[in-house]
Amino acid sequence: MTSNNIFEDDLHSSIAEEGIERAKEYWCSDCHSQSRYTECPMCGKPTEEGVPVEVYWCKHCNIPVIHKLNDPEKGICPVCGRATKYLAADLRPVFPEERLLLEILLDKEPNTYADKSVWAVNSRYYINGKSVAISSRVFQNADTDAIAEKIEKHRSEITYTAFDSYIQKFIEANRGRLAALKSEAFEFVCNTAEHFEEEQIVLSFSGGKDSTATADIVVKALSNPSLVHIFGNTTLEFPYTVEYAEQYREEHPQAIFLTAKNEDQVFMDVCKDIGPPARMMRWCCSMFKTGPITRVINSLYRNQQILTFYGIRKSESVSRSKYNRVEDDAESVKIQQQTVASPIFFWKDIDIWLYLLSENVSFNKAYRLGYDRVGCWCCPNNNQRAQFLSRIYMPQESKRWRTFLVDFAKKIGKEDAEVYVDTGKWKARQGGNGLASAGDIKIKYTNCTAEDHAKIYSLNRPYSDELIGMFVPFGMVAPELGNKLLNEVVILDPRTKVPIITLQPFSQDGYEYAVKVKTMNVKDHEAIQRMVGYQIRKYNACRKCLKCESLCRAGAISITGDEYYIDPNKCVHCKMCMTAKYLDGGCTMDKYLRTK
Repeated sequence: MTSNNIFEDDLHSSIAEEGIERAKEYWCSDCHSQSRYTECPMCGKPTEEGVPVEVYWCKHCNIPVIHKLNDPEKGICPVCGRATKYLAADLRPVFPEERLLLEILLDKEPNTYADKSVWAVNSRYYINGKSVAISSRVFQNADTDAIAEKIEKHRSEITYTAFDSYIQKFIEANRGRLAALKSEAFEFVCNTAEHFEEEQIVLSFSGGKDSTATADIVVKALSNPSLVHIFGNTTLEFPYTVEYAEQYREEHPQAIFLTAKNEDQVFMDVCKDIGPPARMMRWCCSMFKTGPITRVINSLYRNQQILTFYGIRKSESVSRSKYNRVEDDAESVKIQQQTVASPIFFWKDIDIWLYLLSENVSFNKAYRLGYDRVGCWCCPNNNQRAQFLSRIYMPQESKRWRTFLVDFAKKIGKEDAEVYVDTGKWKARQGGNGLASAGDIKIKYTNCTAEDHAKIYSLNRPYSDELIGMFVPFGMVAPELGNKLLNEVVILDPRTKVPIITLQPFSQDGYEYAVKVKTMNVKDHEAIQRMVGYQIRKYNACRKCLKCESLCRAGAISITGDEYYIDPNKCVHCKMCMTAKYLDGGCTMDKYLRTK
């Protein structure tokens, strides 16, 4: 498996130096037709960039062949010239380590399929083109301890001889597809990077196959091996992912390789407080990935806008299919300081593997074991098959996690706690039902009877400078203008310097701690009080999820120690951090802990 270095040199020269314009291909999903226009010539409807592909199987060569949907050569193997047959929409190679596991699951002798060409999509395997499906029930009920023993016993018998031979044929048969993928991706990278200085270009590195392919493409396209790579270590990575990140760093000594990691929070402690993450409530992403990455970006670039190349692919999920290939919209980008771009946006799994294997790019060992996606090992988006693999290769962590989930299920009142966990129902959990912390997100207030436009808010801890600092987005904090006997603080409009808010500690029946907030000299008192409520909720419910840090384009928000801090010298008073449009309910904890 050698790199086509001549092609790479010629390609970069033609794109970067000569600036050759290539016609893009577009697809009409209604007419199932391909054209070079953003509107379909047949029906007039908008078309989508990128043309769908299908995977065919050559029975003679025992390899998959990738064809565009309207390819005139579809159905012919480029290697032997014989007829092929449609197999699947996508495919991935089954490495010999996973092949041994498959043999064990099918109760076959080790190396039964050693000379076979084995591929898969999800839990459906293709052995020499013949389909074998394994149900999720098998993965759920399997005796993983016994399977792990068999794998260890026969590990030394694994052979790559036939696998490597099939991969070479696969690369040869799909060389045209590879050339087209590289040509388009390299051009995209060069054109997108034109608008940024090289010092403002970042590679998001997760240790997965997609980010690995993206990093390789961008470095080659820009001929710059010293680009900044940011590895988001969530503390929940597969051991193989951390190992691969170190390997990648060693293999790319010129790269600026930085690790973003939340050193202040412990995942299991947060789970005990607000519950485990669920599919619709993945608080872990902000706290352990996006937030720490934001901190690294802020430390490097302050408030500069940067271009980050991500390994996002349209076919990965429904949510990602709605992304744009280049995204800088405030509602779509998780870190506001970034413009996000994905060179592999239209690629399928099989395209990724074609690129990595043909370019001889090293990759995460977890894929050899059978993982088709590499992320957090306990992610609620993991399916039964991924959980099954973790029980084999991470047995202690998996048992500890299941024990916690069962205990948590009992805590929130689930009578069938073990069934609730083992069937994956915990992943569909929504809200903070059964959790004491759910009370922290409820905004409790009473209207002041003595003054107009004044509300008295309940606090779950004493009035402090931290709370006062959370009013910086409204304007200039001026404690010297307030009534000192009342410990009053005045907030001035940032433009007119007219007082618009006063706040002071207050005593109120039924509230252990309270603050009185009065609005003045504004058109819409309720709108301001609604944003005040968001800040009160943050003060009461903040779990340092770091979402606010990611949201702030100016880099003004930071979690310093145990305090939420807004730098008045950086804040531009855009109020995005207090607007539900950008931040659910003004605080992500509202989304995670709200009860029905």
